[in-house]
Amino acid sequence: MLQWQNKYLCILLFFVICNSCGFIDLRPIGISIEPDTMNSLLPDSYSPVILKFDTEMEKTETEGILQIGSDNGSVKGDKYWDGNDLYFVPVSGWAAGTRYTLNLAGSMRSVDGRELRIERFIPFYAINRNSHPELVRYTPSNGESTGTNNVIFEFYFSRSMNKQSVESALTLDGIGNKTFEWSADDTVLKIVPEKNLSPWVLYRWNLKDSAKSTDGVQLSKSYSGYIKTDLDQVLPQITNIYPMLKADGCWYPTGADIETNLRQGQGIAVTFNKPMGDNALRSLRFEPSLSGRAEFLSEDSIVYIFSRDPEPDTTYTLIISGDTRDSEGLKLGNEFRINFTPDIPILEVLSLTVNDNTVLNNFTALNNLLPVQIDSGTGKLFFSIYFSLPFNYQEKLNLVQKITLTPFFPRTLPPIALEYVSWISDDRLYMRWEGLTSGEDDIHFYKLTIPGGKGGISSDTGIHMNENITVYLEVVK
Repeated sequence: MLQWQNKYLCILLFFVICNSCGFIDLRPIGISIEPDTMNSLLPDSYSPVILKFDTEMEKTETEGILQIGSDNGSVKGDKYWDGNDLYFVPVSGWAAGTRYTLNLAGSMRSVDGRELRIERFIPFYAINRNSHPELVRYTPSNGESTGTNNVIFEFYFSRSMNKQSVESALTLDGIGNKTFEWSADDTVLKIVPEKNLSPWVLYRWNLKDSAKSTDGVQLSKSYSGYIKTDLDQVLPQITNIYPMLKADGCWYPTGADIETNLRQGQGIAVTFNKPMGDNALRSLRFEPSLSGRAEFLSEDSIVYIFSRDPEPDTTYTLIISGDTRDSEGLKLGNEFRINFTPDIPILEVLSLTVNDNTVLNNFTALNNLLPVQIDSGTGKLFFSIYFSLPFNYQEKLNLVQKITLTPFFPRTLPPIALEYVSWISDDRLYMRWEGLTSGEDDIHFYKLTIPGGKGGISSDTGIHMNENITVYLEVVK
C-alpha cells in the first residue's frame, strides 16, 4: 500500500511540474561531421569542412567551437550557414599533403534551448596524403668561405619540385639578376649570378616553406644559409713599372727604368702581385694627358700603348687609381703615382752654312742675323742646314715644303724662288735660291724660317723641334 502511494505521488508531481513550467524537451541534438573519420581526404583546395545539425543552432556560439589547425598553426577560414549546416572554407586553401586537425571542444546550444557537449579531434588531409619534400643538401655549404667569381648555388631536393613556386620562395640577399637552371627531373636547382659577387661580403639565402613539389605538397619547413666571399685575403699590389718594346708582334721588356728611359715607340708595362680584373685596363691616366689604350700582357700584367709618343723634355706623372681591382674584386686601396721624363730626342739645327763659308751655329729662337753675299748676276744664294738627327724618306719630302725664304725688307723686294734642293746626307739639306737682290743705298733683308713645334718639320714621327728658328739674311755687297 505504501509503495503504491509513492508511485502515485511521483506521477502527481510530474503532472504538477508540467502544468506549472511547460514541457521539457530532453531529445539529444543530432550532428554529423564532414570529414568524420581519421585521416580522411578532402578532394580539393577549397573543399569545406561541414557540421550538419538536425535543428537550428545558436550561430555565434557554435561557430566559436569550430577550430582547425596544423603544424603551422591555426587555419584562417570563412564560416557561413546553409540552413542548419555550418561550413568552414580556408581563406588560402588547403595545402596538399598537410595534416590538419578539426577541433570541436565545448558546449553548443540549439535555438530551442537544448545543449550539446562535444569533444572531437579529427585529423584529415586535402588533395593528397603525399609526404613533404625535403631540401636534402645545398652548396656552397652554410658559412663557407668562397671567392667572388663563378659562384654557383645548388639546391638538391628529395622530390621533383614545382619550378615557379621554388623560384618565388627563394631569395638571395645582395644578388640581382640571376639564372635558374633545373636538372635531374626538377630535383636539382642551380642559380648562376649574372655578375661576380663582391669581395668580403656575407650573402644570405632563404627558402620559404611555400615551395612545393610537382604534386603540390609544400616543404616541411623553411631553410636558410649564408656564405662569405672572403676566401682571398691578399690585397693587390703594384710590383713593377718599366718600358716595353714591341717586336714581331710581341712586347718585350727593355730592361731599363721608367723614370728616364722611356723611348720613342715604346709602351709602359705595369705588373701586379696577382691576377687582375678588367677594370685594371681603365685604371691608368697621365698628367699631362696622354692618349692610348691598355692591354693585358698576362693575367697579372698590362701594357699601356700610346696613340702618339709623349713629348720630349716633358715630365709626366703616371697615376694608377686606388679603385683598381683584382680578379676577385679586391681594391688596390691607395692611388699610385710615379714621375717619368721620356728619353725622346729633340730635333735641333746644329748649323747653317751659306755659300760654303759663312756659318751660323749659335741660334736664338727669333733674332738670328747673318750677313750673306749673293751672285750679283743671277741673285743666287745657296746654303746647307745641318740637323741633329737623320730624317726618314717621307719627312725629307715634307721638310722641303715647310722651310721658307721670303723677302722681308724693304717690302718692295721682288719675290724669290727655290731653284734646287738636295739631301747631301740623311741629316744635311742643301738648298739654292734665286732672285735675291742687294741695294745700292739701303740694305736688303730676307727671312729664312725653319718651323718647329708639332706642325713644323720632324725627322721621324713624334720627333720635332720645340720652336721655330728664324734667320734674317742681310745681303751685303
